[in-house]
Amino acid sequence: MQDQYSVEDLLHLMAQLRNPNGGCPWDLKQTFSSIVPSTIEEAYEVAEAIEIEDYEHLHEELGDLLFQVIFYSQLGLEQGHFDFSRIVDTLVRKLVRRHPHVFPSGELYGENDPSAVDEAEVKRSWEAIKAKERNAKGESGVLAGVTAGLPGLTRAGKLQKRAAQVGFDWPDINGVLDKIEEEVAELREAVAAGNREHAGEELGDLLFSCVNAARHLKIDPEAALRQCNRKFERRFGLVEATLRTDGRGPEEASLQELDQLWEQAKADEKQKPGT
Repeated sequence: MQDQYSVEDLLHLMAQLRNPNGGCPWDLKQTFSSIVPSTIEEAYEVAEAIEIEDYEHLHEELGDLLFQVIFYSQLGLEQGHFDFSRIVDTLVRKLVRRHPHVFPSGELYGENDPSAVDEAEVKRSWEAIKAKERNAKGESGVLAGVTAGLPGLTRAGKLQKRAAQVGFDWPDINGVLDKIEEEVAELREAVAAGNREHAGEELGDLLFSCVNAARHLKIDPEAALRQCNRKFERRFGLVEATLRTDGRGPEEASLQELDQLWEQAKADEKQKPGT
């Protein structure tokens, strides 16, 4: 066995998994669309490992995500669309093109400019270059090219960021918070009227406004929600653990008791350092 495998070994492994003669039956029946859910899941597992600072296993999660790219490259090769080398070549060319402050000659191995670069100017240049690339693809409009397949919170933030670049934005967080309160009031009205469809629309407006608040505060809304999910799981686990000491489950407790145990779990957690 080799001391350390390489990307070339990984590409060979993928080809063997997809080999009609002796390959893996599961891998052989996969398509571009069938492995998309796995790609999304692997990306979130990388994000979670980083968020909880599980660096011991991060390299493994990154490997799982890399395998998704390798899988797509094999499918592309088989169908004559592209191969792994073209993926790498396209990526390197795009990154060189988008970093003229690092590669002023437009060449990967050309001489760089040692002078200091203003970060704000870099961001402006980056967006201008991306806009030019979108125009070259025939994608016109400020909001063009914001992938529809992104998670809703992430896509909302990107749409808002694009609009903000042309001045369509609240001047500060206070205007956003006022908008959130307005949307809550409108949601209450829709619920009171018993109009489920309208309530869904107002709820969407409220979520969109919350993402706007996150953007103004420079907080990733997806990361904030994932953190909240973990907190909820942790605290509800404490509620369950307390009930288990009496030989009961949450379904055997009243709502009032569950609320009391929840508040106790919150209080206990806040007393612990680092929480």
